[in-house]
Amino acid sequence: MDIVCLDLEGVLVPEMWIRVAEETATDDLRVTTRDISDYDELMRYRLRVLADRGISLADIRAITRDVQPLDGASAFLDELRASGPVAILSDTFEEFVAPVMRRLGQPFLLCNRLVTDESGVIVDYRLRQPDGKRRAVEAFREMNLRVQAVGDSFNDISMLRAAHAGFLFRPSESVVAANPDLPRTENHDELLSAILRSQPSPA
Repeated sequence: MDIVCLDLEGVLVPEMWIRVAEETATDDLRVTTRDISDYDELMRYRLRVLADRGISLADIRAITRDVQPLDGASAFLDELRASGPVAILSDTFEEFVAPVMRRLGQPFLLCNRLVTDESGVIVDYRLRQPDGKRRAVEAFREMNLRVQAVGDSFNDISMLRAAHAGFLFRPSESVVAANPDLPRTENHDELLSAILRSQPSPA
């Protein structure tokens, strides 16, 4: 049996932190894993920016609650789920991702958690587990599942390389330059075709 593991932001929904950056006029929050490959370094940077600007979890929730899936993402996900199991492996945070997950039909999601103080200021974050995307793929493989994985950023690469087949979706040129051997897709129709082609034919 195959299982497809998808990154969330950049594949199915827009980058949440860029939306926060736009709505709060905080350009420093535009930095993503396409720019900084070390996730802890990126999150520590974001936490400093949030503290400096006084942006709370409530502020982020108010901004992200109306986020819509990327054009074509819902239909792509529906068709993909009709062909077999799908898992969303994301470095996003469960405290503000629930509304857009409902719009996607509540697919199975593994992600991280934020830590706030009594006033709602984000003071830290908690990973589900270190390098969680790769380790989830490895766990699926240990269950004798054939894994296909899709991502767009540096923090997805270990997941893509742990899978039987990995695909980049609309990656930055820096991600492509660092990983020229990984197949690159530019729209959801192309991605769906690539995934289905890589699956073994029924016996």
